[in-house]
Amino acid sequence: MRIGITAKLFLAIFATCMLVLITMHWGVRLSFERGFIDYIKHSNEQRIAMLSDALEDQYSRHGNWQFLRNNDQVVYQIMRSFEQNSDSSHNLPPKGWRTQFWVVDSQYNRLVGHAGHIPQEGNRQPIRYNNQIVGWVIATPPERLTRNADINFDRQQRRTSWWIVALSTLLAAAVTLLMSRGLLAPVKRLVAGTHRLAAGDFSARVAVSSQDELGRLALDFNQLATSLEKNEQMRRAFMADVSHELRTPLAVLRGELEALQDGVRQPTPASLSSLQAEVSTLTKLVDDLHQLSLSDLGALAYRKSRVDCVHLLQIAVAVFRERFHAKGLEIVTRLPERALLFGDPDRLNQLFNNLLENSLRYTDAGGKLEIGIETHASRLVIYWQDSAPGVNDEQLSRIFERFYRTEASRNRASGGSGLGLSISQNIVEAHGGHIRAQHSPLGGVRITVEFPDLISSVKNKAP
Repeated sequence: MRIGITAKLFLAIFATCMLVLITMHWGVRLSFERGFIDYIKHSNEQRIAMLSDALEDQYSRHGNWQFLRNNDQVVYQIMRSFEQNSDSSHNLPPKGWRTQFWVVDSQYNRLVGHAGHIPQEGNRQPIRYNNQIVGWVIATPPERLTRNADINFDRQQRRTSWWIVALSTLLAAAVTLLMSRGLLAPVKRLVAGTHRLAAGDFSARVAVSSQDELGRLALDFNQLATSLEKNEQMRRAFMADVSHELRTPLAVLRGELEALQDGVRQPTPASLSSLQAEVSTLTKLVDDLHQLSLSDLGALAYRKSRVDCVHLLQIAVAVFRERFHAKGLEIVTRLPERALLFGDPDRLNQLFNNLLENSLRYTDAGGKLEIGIETHASRLVIYWQDSAPGVNDEQLSRIFERFYRTEASRNRASGGSGLGLSISQNIVEAHGGHIRAQHSPLGGVRITVEFPDLISSVKNKAP
């Protein structure tokens, strides 16, 4: 049977608690037993010293040990007097003797005490008279508990300690269970969200309940889910757009061919030109898709070298100038004498052509296009700004999306594939630059391209 992470965490924390609890219980028991025996030992030492002092007083009165020899009652009376005095004295230990004791003379002859062999080791307290040792009080050391009251007290303490251990174990188990569940609740939510995400539910989100590492992980998961959801939406929209873009010219071609096949239309130069136009549209769309796929994969070949952006831009403008003039559009350039950049001339020429084509298609007749290059320290900024029609803010934010066309005049009727700006964005980013769209002061759209690798530049010349 597989053990879940909750059970593993519970066992780990509970085992740690039990280890600490058992160690503390063992330490407390050991400390109590040693401390209790030391307490008894100290108590007996005090009593032996008191008995020795009392016997010294008795010996000084009688002058010998005849009063005590084989007369245990004298010692017992002295002991009872200690017990009576201990009720009013806070410096004496509790009542009761917990060792065997003997009173012997200076020659170690037994006077009173337990029968049997007198131990050579133990607590010894001398009895003095006229600065001479006339006897000894000897007691066995309390190495273990021998008195019933002490044994019962120790057993009671042992039972109490084990009850405390049992209650502490239950409390530790309850707290550990709650703690493990609480700690793993965010992890379980992440696991459930990951399973939903893996199953294709990109709308899965997890609640962020803290600001710790798990909270940051939940935030990252939500950002990942948002990105995957957006990518899935873009993929579906891309497939729908591709199929739609291919369907329109194919439908026209099919209709034209069926008309020619049925004899409805004759293969005149006009009908052939119409077919050729649709084939050209398909070819342009397929070429743009191929270029976009290569740029997405980074498979476009970039042979970077020292190039003059002004020269490349002037060549591109010269190629398009006649087409702009035919549509009634004016091109105004504000270029420096030279602006050197480390880049691929072929891809930069493709970038300029795409941007010029975009302005040509989506600018009303009678308008104009202004192109300029500005240098700022080590940055090169190229801008295109055309005249009406303009776009709103929502359209401006989506202008670099694939197949996206704005409404009004910037629509499919212009004949574009809707991929030119997406390809341009990939080319700019491959050069380490940035491209953005803004509202143009001329009433249309302003495209700004910024490259970070400007080599050199000179001041602008008049347009």
